[in-house]
Amino acid sequence: MLGRGSGNRYLLGAAAGIALSLIPIMVTLIVADGMIRGITDRFLELGTGHLQVWPRAPVQDVSTALDAAASLLSSPPVSSRADWAGIKGVWREIDGIGVILSTAGKTGASIRAVDTSFWQDEGSRRYLTVKDGEGFIDADNEILLGEDIARETGAKVGGPLRLMTLRVNDDGSVIPRTTLFTVKGIVSSGYHELDAMWCVISYDAGKRILSGEISQNFLVVKITEPYDAVENAAYDISGRLGGVFSVYTWRELQRAQYSAYESTRQMLIFIMALIVLVAAVNVSAAVSMLVIERQRDIAVLKSAGTSAAETSLIFLWCGFLTGIAGAVPGIAFGLLIGCSINSIIHALESALSFVSALLNGEAVKILDPGFYLQDIPVIVDWKTVALIGGLTVICSVVSSVFCAGRAGKSRPLELLRKF
Repeated sequence: MLGRGSGNRYLLGAAAGIALSLIPIMVTLIVADGMIRGITDRFLELGTGHLQVWPRAPVQDVSTALDAAASLLSSPPVSSRADWAGIKGVWREIDGIGVILSTAGKTGASIRAVDTSFWQDEGSRRYLTVKDGEGFIDADNEILLGEDIARETGAKVGGPLRLMTLRVNDDGSVIPRTTLFTVKGIVSSGYHELDAMWCVISYDAGKRILSGEISQNFLVVKITEPYDAVENAAYDISGRLGGVFSVYTWRELQRAQYSAYESTRQMLIFIMALIVLVAAVNVSAAVSMLVIERQRDIAVLKSAGTSAAETSLIFLWCGFLTGIAGAVPGIAFGLLIGCSINSIIHALESALSFVSALLNGEAVKILDPGFYLQDIPVIVDWKTVALIGGLTVICSVVSSVFCAGRAGKSRPLELLRKF
C-alpha cells in the first residue's frame, strides 16, 4: 500500500543524499589510511626500524656493548623464539651530522652509518628505490646519497665526494675532518621528509669518522609483526638484555608524528561524518512527507485493526530501507573510487599537465612529492567501513522515529472525515 503514488520519490531522494555523502567519507578513509600506513612503513623499514636498543649511561665502551647485544639478539635461531616474533634482523647504526663539500657549495647532511646488510633486508629493498647506481655499499669508502641532496650537490655515481665531520680531541677541542668517498648510488624512499638529507656510509666508516661525543650509537631491530606484537617484543628483548639497555618501539620513536597523522585522519572523518549525519536526518523529512501523503491509507489500516505500534513500525521500516538503499551504493562507489585513487590522480595530472603545456606552463602535481607519497597504498579498514554503514542506517531509523510515532498516534475517524 505504501509503495503506490509519488511518496517514494522523497525516500529515493533521501537515499541518494545518503549515498552521495558516503562516497567522500569512503575515499577519505582509504586515502588517509593509505598515506599513514605508507609513510609509517617507510620509516619502519628504512628509518627507525621496528625497535631500537640504546645503551644506558654509564657504559664505558658503547660500541663493544652494542656488539655484544647484537650477538645475543641474533641467536638462538628464529624458530626457537616466542610467537611474537622472529627477529628478522639486528643492525648496528651510528647517526651523526656532517657537511658535504662540492663544487656547488657546502650542504649539511644527515649521516647514517649502518651495517651494510641493512640495505639487503627484504623490507629495505621493498621501499628503497635506486635512482642511479647501486642501492648497497660494498666498501668503507663508498657512500649512498638521497635523491635531493645528490641533486643539490651535483654528485654523480662513480664520482668523488668529500664529507666533512667533526672530531673531539682528548682536551675537548673540536676540529674538522674531511674524508673522501666514492658515490655508489643515488636512492629514494619515496617520501621526501625521510631521505631529503640522507648520506649513508658503512658502520665501520662511521666508527672511524664520527666522534662518539657528537653522534648516536644504537641497534636497529626488525621483527616479523611490527604492528601487532612490537610491545611484547620490546618487553622480551629488554628482559634478555638486562638493565644495561633501553628498548624503544617505533610507536615511541615516532609518537609525535604518528599522533599528528592520526589526529588529522580523525578530524577529516569527523567532518565527513557530519555530512552523512545531515543526509541521514533528511530521511525524517522524507518519512514525514510520506506520512502526510498516506493519511488515507493509514486510516484504512487502523480501521482494519492495525495497532499504533504496527503502524509506526511500517514507517520505521521505510526509514531502515532508505538507509540501506543509500548506504550500500554509497559505500560501494566510495570504495571503488578510493581503490582507484592512484589511477584517478595520475589521469588528472596528465590532463592538467597537457593543458598547462599548451599554456607554456609546468607539469602539474596534485600531490606534492615533497610532502606526500608518490603512490598511495590502498588500505581498506573493513571494520570502520562496517561501522560507518551501520551508524548511517541507525541514524536513518532514529530520524524516522518521531514521524513514525505521529503516524501511529493518528486517529482513523478524524482521518476518514478529512478524506
